[in-house]
Formats: sequence, structure tokens, C-alpha cells
Amino acid sequence: MIKSFQNGIAVILDDTIAFPVLLEEVGLKFKESASFFRNSKMAVSFEGRQLSTEEEKQLVEKITENCSLHIICLVGKDKEKNQTFIKAIRQIEKREEEEGLFYRGNLKNGQKLEIESSIVIIGDVYPGSCIAAKKDIIIVGGLYGEACAGVGGGQGHFVVALEMSPEKLKIGDVRFDISKKQSKWSIRPKIQPKIAYEKDGRILMDPITKELLNMFLI
Repeated sequence: MIKSFQNGIAVILDDTIAFPVLLEEVGLKFKESASFFRNSKMAVSFEGRQLSTEEEKQLVEKITENCSLHIICLVGKDKEKNQTFIKAIRQIEKREEEEGLFYRGNLKNGQKLEIESSIVIIGDVYPGSCIAAKKDIIIVGGLYGEACAGVGGGQGHFVVALEMSPEKLKIGDVRFDISKKQSKWSIRPKIQPKIAYEKDGRILMDPITKELLNMFLI
């Protein structure tokens, strides 16, 4: 599993399988996610099992073979050292951190992305997949799976999609009642870009207007 943290990613490793098998699985995972990591500069943390220096080296090589992620450093248990690395990465990636991240491609069944900032997905989020962001989510495509914005209880965040038909939707600590949006008609309604946001303890899902967008630009 790949989890995002500020300026880096944690690669959670299975400690029950042989290392050669694990190595190939890591390569496959990063190959599938190559569009997301395109030319990114990040710190990487390996968690879940004890690794030798040689095994860490092989994992780094396998990751860089399968995607264009630039690994600045490996983050371990030395907090003081990690803070120095992260400070350097933050300076390198300051603009990216402020503006959020881009994912080019579709999220398919079983895939999950967890982001510590905002994210723009250029593609579809299919049923069975999940996108979770600490801030906002913008999908230039259809939302048919699960989306969670404002993870950790953040307020004032939103989810935007060109076609809004989620399996599950959560903003902050508030969940959207999916049953309210289900149509009794067999004919699909006209596709219209929508924005989902929290107001007075419930999630509203409305067509995008200039006035609505201005609410989130203040």
C-alpha cells in the first residue's frame, strides 16, 4: 500500500511474503501509479517490515525502474534527520505543495489514493476505488467510486466532478446520504458538473455556478 504524507510517501510492506515476491509487487504497484508520480520529487519511507541496506537499495531501484519518481531521501526513525530532509524537500516542492497534486489517469476497482493536500484527477474514479484528500478534490471526469475531502475533520473543503455519481462521499466528518440522489427513472439524467460541499452539518450537491465557486475563493 502507498500512503501520502507531506512531501513524501510511505510504502507499507507485507512482512509475510518472501522479499523477491515483495520486490516484484512493489514494481508492479509503482508501474500502475506511474502517471501519478510523474517527475515528482519526494521522500520515501518503507514501513511494515525490517529491511537491510541492500533490500532498501533494491526497492529504490525497482521503484525508479517503473516510474519517474525522483526519490530525494529515505525517511526512517531519526526524527531530527528526517526534519532536515523534509525541510529541504519542502523548499524544492513549495509551489507543488501550495497548489496541490495532479493525477493523470483513471482510478480503478481496488485502487486508493490518500493525499495530504488538494488533488486534481484528470480521469475517472471508478466504482470500488477511493480518493481521500486532506483538502479539496477536483475530478475532471466522473466520480463513480468513493471520495473523502477534508480528511481529518477539515472544514470548508469540497469535491467537484464533471459527473457526480459517487458510491460514497464524505467531507470532513459529514457523510452524504447517497439514497437521496438515486433516481427512480431508468433514463440517465443529463450530465452536469457538480460541486459537493458541507453546510450546516449536511452535504449539499449542486450544479457548479460562479457564485458557488466564489464561496471557496474567499
